[in-house]
Amino acid sequence: MAEVIVVGGGASGIISAIYAGKNGNKVTVLERNEKALKKLLVTGNGHCNYWNQDQSLDHYHTAHIKLLEKIMATSNQKEILNFFEKIGIVPKIKNGYYYPYSNQAASVREALLLEAQLAGVIIKTDVLVEEVIKQGDKFTIKSKNSQYKADKVILALGSKAYFKGSFAPNIYEIVQNMGYPINTILPALVPLCGKGYYFKTWSGVRTEAQVTLYENGHMCQTETGELQLTDYGLSGICIFNLSGLVAEGLNNGLREVIKINFAPFIEGKSAFAVVNFLDKRDKKVPNRNIFQLLEGFLHYKLIKVLLKKAQIAENSIWSNLSENKKKELARMIYAFEQPIIGTLDFDRAQVCRGGVFLTEIDPYTMESLKIQGLYLTGELLDVYGDCGGYNLSFAWVSGMLAGKAIK
Repeated sequence: MAEVIVVGGGASGIISAIYAGKNGNKVTVLERNEKALKKLLVTGNGHCNYWNQDQSLDHYHTAHIKLLEKIMATSNQKEILNFFEKIGIVPKIKNGYYYPYSNQAASVREALLLEAQLAGVIIKTDVLVEEVIKQGDKFTIKSKNSQYKADKVILALGSKAYFKGSFAPNIYEIVQNMGYPINTILPALVPLCGKGYYFKTWSGVRTEAQVTLYENGHMCQTETGELQLTDYGLSGICIFNLSGLVAEGLNNGLREVIKINFAPFIEGKSAFAVVNFLDKRDKKVPNRNIFQLLEGFLHYKLIKVLLKKAQIAENSIWSNLSENKKKELARMIYAFEQPIIGTLDFDRAQVCRGGVFLTEIDPYTMESLKIQGLYLTGELLDVYGDCGGYNLSFAWVSGMLAGKAIK
């Protein structure tokens, strides 16, 4: 039996503690917040999207995808789904997204905490760990007011994201002081800040759109979904899935532009296709000015922005516009160019891009290759996923592997 300390009571920390406890170890979790699994309660807007049926590695981002492939092996995925079934979570699957059937994140939290209790895990809250040292075969874990000894340590420290005032600024210092290199920490799954005079006009608009990221003029990635137009720029899941790339690009001095197609339902995705669509619409719905013609499929606030940028009066008649003006408005609709100058800060980010490189751990056990008996899991590592349950998926699997390895 080993004396195990898990530093961090988030998703990967609690599941690692459960597995280590079931192996007969004496396990204590040290959590910096007033309660464990605090962040879990806000995932999926409080509904807890805890898994996704589509576990393609295309949904994950890391500097070492081949190592991630070993961690996220199919057998490990099956074990996690079996685990949640065994602790009583009945899944409600919607478009491949897994939620608890209760639709409440609290259901998942309570099931995990009960399982931890049954495994003999002790959870200590309001403990801010400041340093982890290994001397001989033993670890010393130092907090502001206490010291703990352990044979094995699992670092499930989380990341700098979504700290909301409770972030311990020494998370990365702890591992750096232990000799681990860190891939640059940047906000990810976060709203983007743009450059434009029209943000107050379009603020509050939600619309289905296709968004494409261009870096220094080169197309990088396209996403489709609900786009939120804000008084600072852009938000929404489709933007979140591009934001990690944007943050990295801006950090490297690249020019970042999001092109927005506000009418993705129009086939062709070209100025000609949009002009053709509006020509047919103008004939089908006569006696409308251009504003009225657009209002059937675009939000009125957005129409004001598009017409102003195209320098077209709202009471203009479509058929009276010059061909150049028609094409200019069409380009605004299907390829609106929005320069991006930054992201919102870490407190608005769901996760971080960067962390401890996967090359520092054994992908089958999550044990450090540098320090025997030390395990690293979850957001602390250089892995993040798209929206849709992927970050929790990695947390569950990496935590499970660490806990199982301690016997």
